[in-house]
Amino acid sequence: MAIGTMAGVFSGLFGVGGGSVIVPLLMLWLGYEERSATATSLAAIVFIAAFAAAVQGLYGNVRILDALLIGVPAVIGVLIGTWLQQRLRARSIALMFAAVLVVSAVELVAQ
Repeated sequence: MAIGTMAGVFSGLFGVGGGSVIVPLLMLWLGYEERSATATSLAAIVFIAAFAAAVQGLYGNVRILDALLIGVPAVIGVLIGTWLQQRLRARSIALMFAAVLVVSAVELVAQ
């Protein structure tokens, strides 16, 4: 429940949740393996993202055309990423994930 609450707060505030909150906490707190943590996070994100988008939509912050322009190609990316994840070693996935988080953090601080 704590992981879900943190993911919801971060999703509502910053538009992030699964990749930056749920996956690391599932691995660290609950001992999930990388692939299981990712899959569980993706399942949870469906509900988190839908609710967050609906609330942001009520505030008039959602640009439907932009969402479609990002969302539709993202589905192709999801298929490619899932295919690739099943073919890489778990350690490689964890290192790539950590690198993305570090680069994102540095970029956010630099702004």
